[in-house]
Amino acid sequence: MALATLGSITLIGGAFMFQFLGYAPCKMCLWQRWPHAAAIAIGCIALTLGGLRIFSWLGAAAALTTAGLGVYHTGVERDWWEGPTSCSGGGNGLDMGNLLSTTGSDIVMCDQVVWQLMGLSMASWNAIASFVIAGIWIAAATRKA
Repeated sequence: MALATLGSITLIGGAFMFQFLGYAPCKMCLWQRWPHAAAIAIGCIALTLGGLRIFSWLGAAAALTTAGLGVYHTGVERDWWEGPTSCSGGGNGLDMGNLLSTTGSDIVMCDQVVWQLMGLSMASWNAIASFVIAGIWIAAATRKA
Protein backbone atom coordinates (compact mmCIF):
# COMPACT_ATOMS: atom_id res chain seq x y z
CA MET A 1 0.00 0.00 0.00
CA ALA A 2 2.83 2.36 0.83
CA LEU A 3 4.46 1.74 -2.57
CA ALA A 4 1.21 2.40 -4.44
CA THR A 5 0.58 5.56 -2.42
CA LEU A 6 4.13 6.73 -3.14
CA GLY A 7 3.50 6.07 -6.85
CA SER A 8 0.51 8.43 -6.89
CA ILE A 9 2.47 11.01 -4.88
CA THR A 10 5.26 10.80 -7.46
CA LEU A 11 2.89 11.15 -10.43
CA ILE A 12 0.98 14.09 -9.03
CA GLY A 13 4.26 15.68 -7.95
CA GLY A 14 5.56 15.26 -11.50
CA ALA A 15 2.42 16.91 -12.86
CA PHE A 16 2.95 19.90 -10.60
CA MET A 17 6.63 20.04 -11.61
CA PHE A 18 5.68 20.21 -15.30
CA GLN A 19 3.21 22.96 -14.43
CA PHE A 20 5.97 24.83 -12.56
CA LEU A 21 8.18 24.48 -15.66
CA GLY A 22 5.54 26.24 -17.77
CA TYR A 23 3.46 23.37 -19.15
CA ALA A 24 -0.03 24.51 -18.20
CA PRO A 25 -2.47 21.62 -17.75
CA CYS A 26 -5.57 21.24 -19.85
CA LYS A 27 -8.96 20.36 -18.37
CA MET A 28 -8.46 16.63 -18.96
CA CYS A 29 -5.01 16.77 -17.34
CA LEU A 30 -6.62 18.21 -14.24
CA TRP A 31 -9.25 15.45 -14.29
CA GLN A 32 -6.42 12.89 -14.10
CA ARG A 33 -5.05 14.45 -10.90
CA TRP A 34 -8.18 13.94 -8.79
CA PRO A 35 -8.05 10.12 -8.67
CA HIS A 36 -4.36 10.32 -7.71
CA ALA A 37 -5.31 12.66 -4.85
CA ALA A 38 -7.98 10.16 -3.80
CA ALA A 39 -5.47 7.29 -3.96
CA ILE A 40 -3.05 9.26 -1.77
CA ALA A 41 -5.79 9.93 0.80
CA ILE A 42 -6.88 6.27 0.68
CA GLY A 43 -3.30 5.12 1.14
CA CYS A 44 -2.69 7.45 4.08
CA ILE A 45 -5.89 6.30 5.79
CA ALA A 46 -5.08 2.63 5.11
CA LEU A 47 -1.56 2.94 6.48
CA THR A 48 -2.86 4.75 9.56
CA LEU A 49 -5.56 2.14 10.25
CA GLY A 50 -3.34 -0.87 9.67
CA GLY A 51 -3.89 -1.72 6.01
CA LEU A 52 -7.44 -3.02 5.74
CA ARG A 53 -7.92 -4.76 2.35
CA ILE A 54 -10.93 -2.66 1.39
CA PHE A 55 -8.61 0.33 1.12
CA SER A 56 -6.42 -1.55 -1.34
CA TRP A 57 -9.43 -2.15 -3.57
CA LEU A 58 -10.43 1.51 -3.27
CA GLY A 59 -6.87 2.56 -4.16
CA ALA A 60 -6.95 0.23 -7.16
CA ALA A 61 -10.26 1.76 -8.28
CA ALA A 62 -8.76 5.26 -8.03
CA ALA A 63 -5.66 4.24 -9.99
CA LEU A 64 -7.76 2.53 -12.67
CA THR A 65 -9.93 5.64 -12.91
CA THR A 66 -6.97 7.90 -13.67
CA ALA A 67 -5.53 5.26 -16.02
CA GLY A 68 -8.83 5.22 -17.91
CA LEU A 69 -8.85 9.02 -18.08
CA GLY A 70 -5.28 8.89 -19.40
CA VAL A 71 -6.30 6.43 -22.14
CA TYR A 72 -9.29 8.62 -23.03
CA HIS A 73 -7.08 11.73 -23.13
CA THR A 74 -4.52 9.92 -25.28
CA GLY A 75 -7.29 9.00 -27.73
CA VAL A 76 -8.39 12.62 -27.91
CA GLU A 77 -4.79 13.73 -28.54
CA ARG A 78 -4.39 11.17 -31.33
CA ASP A 79 -7.78 11.93 -32.90
CA TRP A 80 -9.09 8.43 -32.19
CA TRP A 81 -12.29 9.97 -30.78
CA GLU A 82 -13.80 13.33 -29.93
CA GLY A 83 -12.92 15.13 -26.74
CA PRO A 84 -14.89 17.66 -24.72
CA THR A 85 -15.92 20.57 -26.94
CA SER A 86 -14.72 23.03 -24.33
CA CYS A 87 -11.07 22.04 -24.77
CA SER A 88 -10.66 20.17 -28.06
CA GLY A 89 -11.38 20.45 -31.75
CA GLY A 90 -12.55 23.93 -32.61
CA GLY A 91 -13.22 24.75 -28.99
CA ASN A 92 -16.94 25.25 -29.62
CA GLY A 93 -17.70 25.16 -25.91
CA LEU A 94 -15.13 27.76 -24.88
CA ASP A 95 -16.15 30.37 -22.35
CA MET A 96 -16.65 33.86 -23.86
CA GLY A 97 -14.62 35.41 -21.03
CA ASN A 98 -11.58 33.48 -22.20
CA LEU A 99 -12.16 34.25 -25.86
CA LEU A 100 -12.55 37.98 -25.27
CA SER A 101 -9.73 38.32 -22.77
CA THR A 102 -7.24 41.12 -23.50
CA THR A 103 -4.42 38.99 -22.09
CA GLY A 104 -5.21 36.06 -24.38
CA SER A 105 -7.04 32.83 -23.83
CA ASP A 106 -5.95 30.77 -20.86
CA ILE A 107 -7.58 27.65 -22.29
CA VAL A 108 -5.14 24.84 -22.95
CA MET A 109 -6.51 22.58 -25.67
CA CYS A 110 -6.89 18.93 -24.66
CA ASP A 111 -6.21 17.59 -28.15
CA GLN A 112 -2.78 19.21 -28.45
CA VAL A 113 0.32 17.36 -27.21
CA VAL A 114 2.66 19.89 -25.61
CA TRP A 115 5.30 17.42 -24.38
CA GLN A 116 6.18 13.85 -25.25
CA LEU A 117 8.83 11.25 -24.56
CA MET A 118 9.43 8.30 -26.91
CA GLY A 119 6.31 9.30 -28.84
CA LEU A 120 4.04 9.20 -25.78
CA SER A 121 2.37 12.22 -24.24
CA MET A 122 2.03 13.00 -20.54
CA ALA A 123 -1.48 11.53 -20.65
CA SER A 124 -0.12 8.29 -22.13
CA TRP A 125 2.63 8.04 -19.51
CA ASN A 126 0.09 8.72 -16.76
CA ALA A 127 -2.08 5.88 -18.08
CA ILE A 128 0.83 3.42 -18.17
CA ALA A 129 2.11 4.36 -14.71
CA SER A 130 -1.41 4.33 -13.28
CA PHE A 131 -2.05 0.80 -14.59
CA VAL A 132 1.18 -0.28 -12.84
CA ILE A 133 0.08 1.44 -9.63
CA ALA A 134 -3.33 -0.25 -9.89
CA GLY A 135 -1.50 -3.58 -10.16
CA ILE A 136 0.40 -2.78 -6.96
CA TRP A 137 -2.85 -1.93 -5.18
CA ILE A 138 -4.41 -5.20 -6.41
CA ALA A 139 -1.34 -7.16 -5.28
CA ALA A 140 -1.72 -5.58 -1.83
CA ALA A 141 -5.42 -6.48 -1.77
CA THR A 142 -4.90 -10.10 -2.78
CA ARG A 143 -1.73 -10.98 -0.89
CA LYS A 144 -1.91 -13.69 1.71
CA ALA A 145 -1.81 -12.32 5.25
